[in-house]
Amino acid sequence: MPKQALIIGATGLIGSHLSNLLAESDAFSKVVTLTRRAAPHASPKVENIVVDFERLQDHAAQFQTEVFFSCLGTTRRQAGSLAAQRTVDVDYQLQAAKLAAQGGAQHYLLVSSSGADANSRSAYLKMKGELEQQVLQLPFPRISIFRPSLLLGERDHMRPAETFASWFLPLLCTLPGLRRYRPIQGAQVAEKMLQVSTTPGPARQGFTLDEIFPD
Repeated sequence: MPKQALIIGATGLIGSHLSNLLAESDAFSKVVTLTRRAAPHASPKVENIVVDFERLQDHAAQFQTEVFFSCLGTTRRQAGSLAAQRTVDVDYQLQAAKLAAQGGAQHYLLVSSSGADANSRSAYLKMKGELEQQVLQLPFPRISIFRPSLLLGERDHMRPAETFASWFLPLLCTLPGLRRYRPIQGAQVAEKMLQVSTTPGPARQGFTLDEIFPD
């Protein structure tokens, strides 16, 4: 029987591809996207709801779903400060995950990062690791965590450092021992998330770069 899905981060690189894939999939009868600004979709299966992420509790009813995809994320530059980035990358996502768990979601799929580690010296990887630790304690019957490296693809906001890295890293990562750091297309991560969401799997599972992008 087709399921209902909920996505946060649906306007981002992975989330936008994912919303298109879910709309085309017979495995899902309805897809709800929660965004800060209106983000209409061509498919009648996709319902966009504008929410205030500072008041997610007010939208608890929208988190009553079967499958919850968390693709939300930002950069320090876009957010304006490290504290503001943490609000998006940790606080909003954790609150949303708690609401989805309370709403009865059976499967939670999170986009994290390669190298995520709550003890990392990198503020970004530390945030990702802390979020992983906390959501793994939530009572979802199934949790799938995806840890890609640098994401490639067209974005709404230009990121100069990532643009440079997208040119340089593919060449560097041809060297022995560095392939695990190679970039991956955001569309490929979305395709893997769809595949995992529509096939049986273990209660707790993490996907490294090589498991998302094996070639």
